[in-house]
Amino acid sequence: MGKPKSSSSSASWSSLFGLGCFSSAHAAAHSGDSGGLRNAAKVASSSRPPAPLPSPEDLSLSLAGSDVMAFTVEELRTATRDFSMTNFVGEGGFGPVYKGRIDERVRPGLRQPQAVAVKLLDLEGSQGHKEWLAEVIFLGQLRHPHLVKLIGYCYQDQHRLLVYEFMARGSLEKHLFKKYSASLPWTARLKISIGAAKGLSFLHEAAKPVIYRDFKTSNILLDSDYTAKLSDFGLAKDGPGEDETHVSTRVMGTQGYAAPEYIMTGHLTTKSDVYSFGVVLLELLTGRKAVDKNRPPREQNLVEWARPCLNDSRRLERVMDRRLNGQYPTRAAQKAAAIAHKCLHVSPKSRPQMSAVVEALESLLALDDGAVEPFVYTAPPASK
Repeated sequence: MGKPKSSSSSASWSSLFGLGCFSSAHAAAHSGDSGGLRNAAKVASSSRPPAPLPSPEDLSLSLAGSDVMAFTVEELRTATRDFSMTNFVGEGGFGPVYKGRIDERVRPGLRQPQAVAVKLLDLEGSQGHKEWLAEVIFLGQLRHPHLVKLIGYCYQDQHRLLVYEFMARGSLEKHLFKKYSASLPWTARLKISIGAAKGLSFLHEAAKPVIYRDFKTSNILLDSDYTAKLSDFGLAKDGPGEDETHVSTRVMGTQGYAAPEYIMTGHLTTKSDVYSFGVVLLELLTGRKAVDKNRPPREQNLVEWARPCLNDSRRLERVMDRRLNGQYPTRAAQKAAAIAHKCLHVSPKSRPQMSAVVEALESLLALDDGAVEPFVYTAPPASK
């Protein structure tokens, strides 16, 4: 494994990542192919040779000063009881996930033991080293109450593992769509939507904006009190630079959640995330999946089916989740539907900023069925 040259003792984030995830200039240099996190394995066959992968030492140096820990495979075997099936939590595109515990048995002298989720990279799965590295890099430098916390990682021989704080209630997808899960009450759904919106808003308003690009229910994890946190940053991208309007990437993501202009052009902006948020908010309101092939043809695409009802108070009730049994403030539901409608606007410029979405959703917390002002978002004038 090649070691990238660095003039300093700590390699830069973009040099570590190789594909330039933290360099907006990469989009111009590799237009149409810079979204290749999920296609990183294909880079070797391109005309340009791939950047060398970082060594474990380079990665450790670049994370110096953070509280992210480097673990050995044996330490994580101890934490998970040798990856026991009794500790098995689930499996996604990255690989299997196990519950574990980091304490003095794992790391002598550790003062604050805690439950963790340990995710192993499946070498034959749909994701690869570059996505693993993206997770470490993004979550190694970003900290927020609504982003899942990266506790540590393992980069040893062929092994690639990630260690996160353990989220007791699992994914939002499980609670919304699993057949035998209890229905989420309105208050929990509202809290989850606000938390997820705050996570996106933080990413978009960071000093160097980040486009999440894979916002969906399976990537929203819930702790014991239903606090929502964003996970899985394998598709995340740096936002456009000061003189750019968008990032050009290969279209990636999940069917039903991706913004239409991104699908058509590959042009990615923070407003692409806003559209995806609108889809998830719609899922929270209706209890239906973004795409469900088991439904009648006209109802298989959630946005197409529900959008005509979102600004019509009489028709909205038809699409609201029946499992709520009407136990929600009517006015709050109407305003939440109006927010979703704005987020799903065909024109990206007409979609609200996530900070405006957070403010609008928070106003619903104490709302009863009294009068409520409609949600109105005025797009800023286009710069000349």
